[in-house]
Amino acid sequence: METVYSNDPVSVARRWEAQGAKMIHVVDLDGAFGGSPQNEAVVQAIASAISIPVQLGGGIRNTETIEKYLAAGVSRVVLGTAAVTDPDFLRQAVTEYGEGIVLGLDCKDGKVCVSGWEETATRDGLDFLREAEGIGVLRVVFTDIRRDGTLQGPNFEAIEEVCRNTGLKVIASGGVSSLEDLRGLKALEPIGVEATIVGKALYAGAFTLEEALQV
Repeated sequence: METVYSNDPVSVARRWEAQGAKMIHVVDLDGAFGGSPQNEAVVQAIASAISIPVQLGGGIRNTETIEKYLAAGVSRVVLGTAAVTDPDFLRQAVTEYGEGIVLGLDCKDGKVCVSGWEETATRDGLDFLREAEGIGVLRVVFTDIRRDGTLQGPNFEAIEEVCRNTGLKVIASGGVSSLEDLRGLKALEPIGVEATIVGKALYAGAFTLEEALQV
């Protein structure tokens, strides 16, 4: 079931910036399901309205889209489905845009999911990450989709497995429900967790952004 927290994403982004956010992570969910950008105007408005970096994922599946978003002020784009289905595209993107490219890996039971989580590929997540690292990917947003939006806590075991089996910088995503979860992720920083994406817990009031940043 869809929950709408606001009909004004730009004002929400401004609010998080005012409260101390260092980066805004944006997902074009319509784009993820549809296979092409569906909220370009909103994304551009967000990037123009705030001074902190914007990281964007959802429906980005060709270099033209990457260039358009980077030109519009987006700092990093997250490649998911296209990275899995078209390794040559991922290689080209990393070669051309370097750290402007982040790999988005959505997994369920260790297997890669694509197309807005509607499809589960047969690919093993760790195998794919090693291949991606081999072609120059530096950073991954790792999401356990069984945890995302559930407020049941991150899959620490899976996140640690990624860290210990690759040299990638890991942005943990999915399931954060408490400050204790954030402390657990912070403890994994020495082995590769550099950040975490927090969404529902903030919107639902589980803790404040100020409290999260203190952790």
